[in-house]
Amino acid sequence: MSLNATVSRVTKRIEDRSADHRAAYMDKMRRAAEEGPRRAHLTCGNQAHAFAAALSDQDTLAAGRVPNIGIVTAYNDMLSAHQPFETYPALIKDAARAAGGTAQVAGGVPAMCDGVTQGQVGMELSLFSRDVIALATGVALSHNVFDSAVYLGVCDKIVPGLVIAAATFGYIPGIFLPAGPMPSGLPNDEKAKVRQKFATGEVGRDALMKAEMESYHSPGTCTFYGTANSNQMLMEFMGLHLPGASFVNPGTPLRDALTVAGAERALEITALGNDYRPVCDVLDEKAFVNGIVGLMATGGSTNLVLHLPAMARAAGIHLALEDFDELSSVTPLMAKVYPNGLADVNHFHAAGGLGYMIGELLEAGLLHPDTKTIAGDGLALYAQEPKLKDGRVIWEPGPRESQNDRILRPVTDPFQPSGGLAQMYGNLGHGMMKVSAVAPERRVIEAPARVFHDQDSVKVAFKAGEITTDTIVVVRFQGPQANGMPELHGLTPTLAVLQDRGLKVALVTDGRMSGASGKVPSAIHISPEAAAGGPLAKVRDGDIIRVDATNGKIECLAPDFDSREVVTADLSGNGHGVGRELFEVFRRNAGIAATGAGVVV
Repeated sequence: MSLNATVSRVTKRIEDRSADHRAAYMDKMRRAAEEGPRRAHLTCGNQAHAFAAALSDQDTLAAGRVPNIGIVTAYNDMLSAHQPFETYPALIKDAARAAGGTAQVAGGVPAMCDGVTQGQVGMELSLFSRDVIALATGVALSHNVFDSAVYLGVCDKIVPGLVIAAATFGYIPGIFLPAGPMPSGLPNDEKAKVRQKFATGEVGRDALMKAEMESYHSPGTCTFYGTANSNQMLMEFMGLHLPGASFVNPGTPLRDALTVAGAERALEITALGNDYRPVCDVLDEKAFVNGIVGLMATGGSTNLVLHLPAMARAAGIHLALEDFDELSSVTPLMAKVYPNGLADVNHFHAAGGLGYMIGELLEAGLLHPDTKTIAGDGLALYAQEPKLKDGRVIWEPGPRESQNDRILRPVTDPFQPSGGLAQMYGNLGHGMMKVSAVAPERRVIEAPARVFHDQDSVKVAFKAGEITTDTIVVVRFQGPQANGMPELHGLTPTLAVLQDRGLKVALVTDGRMSGASGKVPSAIHISPEAAAGGPLAKVRDGDIIRVDATNGKIECLAPDFDSREVVTADLSGNGHGVGRELFEVFRRNAGIAATGAGVVV
């Protein structure tokens, strides 16, 4: 089928908007590539330092005739999603050696867990950790001894930070190797019910702790469809994973075989071989459009609306919220995975997963089929699924029918005709909303505002019984310049309880919600943020606010709104404690949410 007209038009608009910057970026990449293999430019002393610890690989590295993989790892054993990476470097080195190449751990990058820092001060460093990861990767690859890179990362800010760096070193081929989701534990909807009961005092902390531990119970990615799993989907749709690699559980023979196959492929696509595939060629405008379509079709994380523009800027490409909105309008929602449904990513994968979805979207003309990927030319390669045969990975055609239409549906019979995200405009600023989990009858709400300057104050008001009527909860001074733009996921149980009591409630904020944000309509990422004098700083308690997700409008209806002075807040407390002192330069230089809230891009 021919390419969908809207997909074509949006892609052309992105190409036109990005033309000058993309051309300058590609010129830099080509000139860097023309210098040849990196190690050839090092002195003997440089090389001796680089290879001193390589033991049996020293002579091979010094000869410089075979490709050398740089491994950038986000391993730590505090994050369940990253704990499996402990064994990956040894697997990759052995696989590289067996294939006639070499591999070295180039460096490590930090990987914090938003699940640990939710509602805590440490969450104020979370978004900025993306830029730290990009910087740390830059340091790792700056040694200039690598012909390709393997990136080991999964979670919220880790993959976007690694992609920003991979694009910056875009003349080097790069492959992303995931760790996979943990096996299914306590169903997510049951966990959510316990959280709501805890919020209302119906159960104690012991019941809450039991439910949380039964849900997050082993190595691997959390099984709900939040930012971490949205990242994995994105890497597949954009051609940086091996086909079908995203949702294979850790500690399985297929998972290890995919890691070996990734190492082998990283050797094959270097400039020393005959299938050179640098990251700069993979990450073009079409790849980013495919990634956005995947985000919409799966009902993915709102955090990716922040990360994708930042990732694209590193590749000389400029995305805008209108691109997300228009692509959402023509992309059917094909998946129902928690928090949009009851299933988890393991159930989604079993129902046909990304291979089925990519095949369907290609057939419908909603994806660019002619992209360059690390697996080869054409996205049709990603409609395949990996199988284990004699200890090695082979790829076979993926399923052409959903194995469970309560989880995964065809393009012709989706859960809803349009995707999960909508941009929001009005006199309160410019933001977005994840609408895929919001019931249609709750998408337009007009009610008085209740204004707060942090999420804890909302919880205090709730527990005091102060919110008893329809309310638009405004939480401001939560943007990147104010305090690093923490997720406000802790508000979800509170607002859900109010909604379940029959109230019409919505959230308007210049902060973020989690990739697990759910059924309460939430206009988020509002920019300009309040700390920068944005219009949210004019809102007063009692103002009538209209949140209209159907038409993409967020407006304060107070007649004197435009003429009001903005209020200010004392933000001095945001600058110290739990490392916040170190990030003052980030808060001072952060961009606006609409362009990715970036510091280094």
